[in-house]
Amino acid sequence: MMPRRWDLAPWQEFRVLLALLLLPDIQCVLGQVPSISTYPAPIVVPSSESWDGNDGAWSTFAFQIGTTPQTVKLLPSTASYETWAIAPEGCQPGDPSNCHTLRGELYNYNTSTTWNPNLANTSTQVYPLELEVPLGYTGKGRYGFDDITFGYIGGGGLLVKNQSIAGIATKNYFMGLFGLTPRSKNFTSFNNPIPSFMQSLQSQSKIPSLSWSYTAGNQYRLGNSLGSLVLGGYDSSRFVMNNLSFGLDVDTQLAVGLQAITTGTGQSLLPSPITAINLDSTLPYIYLPTEACTQFESVFGLTWNDTAELYLLTDSQHSGLRSQNPSITFKLGTPPDTVDITLPYAAFDLNASWPLVSSTTPYFPLRRAVNNTYVLGRTFFQEAYVIADYESKSFSISQCKWDKPLSQNIVTIFPPNSTNSTGSAGAATASHGLPTATIAGICVGGIAIIVISLVLLYLLHFRPRRRNTPAPAADQIQVLKAEMGDTSVAPPVLCEAEGTKLTPMVEIGDGGRSIYELPAREVPASEISSVNEPREIIARRNHVFYNG
Repeated sequence: MMPRRWDLAPWQEFRVLLALLLLPDIQCVLGQVPSISTYPAPIVVPSSESWDGNDGAWSTFAFQIGTTPQTVKLLPSTASYETWAIAPEGCQPGDPSNCHTLRGELYNYNTSTTWNPNLANTSTQVYPLELEVPLGYTGKGRYGFDDITFGYIGGGGLLVKNQSIAGIATKNYFMGLFGLTPRSKNFTSFNNPIPSFMQSLQSQSKIPSLSWSYTAGNQYRLGNSLGSLVLGGYDSSRFVMNNLSFGLDVDTQLAVGLQAITTGTGQSLLPSPITAINLDSTLPYIYLPTEACTQFESVFGLTWNDTAELYLLTDSQHSGLRSQNPSITFKLGTPPDTVDITLPYAAFDLNASWPLVSSTTPYFPLRRAVNNTYVLGRTFFQEAYVIADYESKSFSISQCKWDKPLSQNIVTIFPPNSTNSTGSAGAATASHGLPTATIAGICVGGIAIIVISLVLLYLLHFRPRRRNTPAPAADQIQVLKAEMGDTSVAPPVLCEAEGTKLTPMVEIGDGGRSIYELPAREVPASEISSVNEPREIIARRNHVFYNG
């Protein structure tokens, strides 16, 4: 008996080939595009829609802490990795009666049923505040863990449980802070780090990537432009895109070279470039070398007040600067890769109040650098949009734009290893992610090309093969076979016809002789023995006829 042949018919080969060729596009449609939807959406942190602070009017953001929730207003800190809220001890009996309002409301951990003290050190829950230490800032906070929710009560904001938080009383940091740096904190000498809020969001898959974007907003544009804080994405409607990016290390602050500071009339305010200046929204001030501060004093008529440690303005100075309305441009980066961020005088037109001064006084937010630490503070963020992507280790700085109205357009920052990555978040590198519609279009286009190729393959290869396949000969006909029976032979013995005189059975198309069958008229058949049978009978019983 001949072995069974497994050759595929042309139409079967065509189907197999079609499946193999379409596999990449099937993966594109079912794999790559839906993979984007597996990432959570960016978190747009809700604005408090109010302006707070004792060193200017700043757009704060609303959070709820504890159970029952207590609403507080916090300022983003690009340098911090902790969450701070003002504790009841932050307002003393001798303070103004509205102290709690001025400081963004208080968080009383003793009334929260979900508060758990930090017991890393069994002897205390109070630890130093390790922020802005080179600039001379100090303070302490009571650390523990509690639930934090974005936005106001009833707003449906995201709840993140058991997060590290510090209740602070010091007035060096007048407002509570929401740290954006994804860095863990050790409270003991043991290797037991406590993750930051940003790290918790990422580990719980609440944000698409370890990234954020921030601009402080201001009161002088578009009739009060609120600040914007997006975790895991950015708002493309808020800035002018550029192709410049800077390196970022989670263990250091955002720092960039400062090449020049000039006025709108071309006057230089920076005697020599600064290799690295920090972008730090914790404080409002711009810390520059003493020589640069002297240039500012000369150009704008500023006077340093040793008691307040501020450039306080008299009424005449204040009105004069408003009339002049000078602009100041900061050139950042390393030549030739630089970006200009221009601030109008209104960005520097701030008011200081208690406890910095006894009564509200206009001031210019410039300070002399301490310990060679140079900073572009929250004042700078009024006109700058900063995007930081810690997974791609890059950040960007862009000029804010003020198109009216501001139509929010949130763009997701995907991780670098995702199927659709924005690289360093859009403003910084040329590695922008493709939109979902674009990827889908590419997949559809790829399918169209493959379909056309398959049609051509069929016309040029498979169709000629079908035409060239020989038709079976007229004498090669196979009919149904019924075996003859012989009850006289017992037991039945299976045997084959002697091969010396018989032509072997052949398959259709092999060019051999035809095989015919006799009608089945007998009773159920049994094989007969061929021991003494003539060959003619054997041939007849096997239904083989010779034609020549």
